[in-house]
Parts: sequence; structure tokens; C-alpha cells
Amino acid sequence: MPLHVPPAPAPALRSVLAALGSPTAVREARTPSLRSAQGPAHPELPLPVHVLDRVTPLDGPPRTRLAGWRFLIRCGDRAVAAGDTRLTPDGWAFSHFFEGPYIAATQRALRQAEAMPGHYQPRLLSVPELYMLTLWLHGDTDSDCAGGPLAPADLLVPIAPAPPGIAAHLPHRVADLLPTLTHRLRPAPLLGSPA
Repeated sequence: MPLHVPPAPAPALRSVLAALGSPTAVREARTPSLRSAQGPAHPELPLPVHVLDRVTPLDGPPRTRLAGWRFLIRCGDRAVAAGDTRLTPDGWAFSHFFEGPYIAATQRALRQAEAMPGHYQPRLLSVPELYMLTLWLHGDTDSDCAGGPLAPADLLVPIAPAPPGIAAHLPHRVADLLPTLTHRLRPAPLLGSPA
């Protein structure tokens, strides 16, 4: 089934376009792939980036917050980098460009999701406690992509490289994966002192 990709806020898209068009608009050097790219670079496939603040919340279900928008940057026939934006008190602003294994792995997860039955709104979910990024397939395709809780039936697809012991590119229902993540973060029991 096709994914229902939400439109990015216009100011977020404009900030990435400005950064692509003006090297002086960014504070850090472009990625090597962007520097050596032949032809124009275009942002595409915007995905809202949510952060799971605490895998093991103290009061109720896990909460997410919208942290930014990520655009894949295409040159020619392939994505060579990604551009992130972030929300500031003045609105959406360009954050940075990056490249690496998450670019191809994100594309792979999206292709995989398009082949799944059902309708989903794709989002990215960062789990900082585990240095983990997942493709979050939200079941309510009409919801505001800036909010909404993790629904137990939503799917999470860990993006490679995933943390040890968590299979990348294997879809999990939220209700099934969260206990695994919680277990991973539980402190190890203290061993008794030697006799």
C-alpha cells in the first residue's frame, strides 16, 4: 500500500532549499557527497522526526515529541545525504546535512513499508537512550504528524545499524517492541559479594 507522506511545513522546506543553494547559509561544511555531487541537489521525502524522551516513563505510556523534519537530498538518481531542520522560537530553521549508513537504510525501510499491507503515515522515531532510529509507521494516516502518541498497533522498523540484539528492518508492533527496549534499559542486577 502506498504510504501517506505528510507535507513538511513550508518554512522547513525553504530552510533546506536555502542551505542547498547557498554554502554561506550553513555553519558547517557540506558533506563530501554533496560537495562532489554532479548536478542540482533536491530535497525530497520529508519525514517528521520524533524523539522518544523516555522508553521507560515514570507516569503512563511513552511520550514522543516532534524534534524536526528530515529531507533526503537527491542528486541525479540517488539520495546522497539528508538535511535536518529543527523548530526554534522563530520557527523552522535548517540544522545540518549528514550522510552515512542511515540514508540507504532509511530508503530500504521505506521501500519495505510500501510493500506492507495497510495504510500508514511514515515518521522517524529516535530513541536516544539506545542510540536507535526507527521508521515509525503510524496507523492513523489523517492525524497531525506533529503529534500523536505511539499507538500499540503502530509499527516500528529499526533502521540499520540497530543496537545489538535488535534486528534491523524487522517490523515490530509498538506493543511488542517497547517491552524489549524497556528490558534493554533495565539496570543489571547487582551480583552478591563473594563469600
